[in-house]
Amino acid sequence: MKWVSRALSWIAAAVVGGVFGIAGTIAHSLTWGPIPIGLIVGTIACGAILVAIRSLTHDRAATVAAGAGMVGMLLLISGVGPGGSVVVENTPAGQIWIIIVGALVLLAVAWPRLRRLPASAPTAPSASDQDLPA
Repeated sequence: MKWVSRALSWIAAAVVGGVFGIAGTIAHSLTWGPIPIGLIVGTIACGAILVAIRSLTHDRAATVAAGAGMVGMLLLISGVGPGGSVVVENTPAGQIWIIIVGALVLLAVAWPRLRRLPASAPTAPSASDQDLPA
C-alpha cells in the first residue's frame, strides 16, 4: 500500500503545481507602474510551493511531479487559444516568466538533500580528559 500512497502524493503534487503554474502564468503580466508585481508574486508563490513540497515530503519525485504540473500548465495555456487569445505574449515579461518557472523547478529538484545534524554531536575528548603519563 506504500506505493499507492506515494502515487497519490505525486498526483496531488502535480495538481497543486498545475494550479500554481496557472495562477502565476495568468498573473505574470500584472504591473504596478514600473514594478512587475505579477512576476514577483508569481515567483514567490511558485518557489514557495516547490520548497514546501520538497521539504514536507522529503521526496524528489513529488517535487518533479509538482514541477511537471507547473511547467505543463504553463506550456498548455501559453499557446494561442482557439479564439486567437494569447496568455503569455512574446514580451520580455513573458520570456522572463518562462525562464523563472523552469529555473525554479530545476533548482528545487536539484537541491541536495540536507540531513539534520544530531541534537548533541559527540565531541572529541580534550587533553585533560585523557590519561597522560606523568
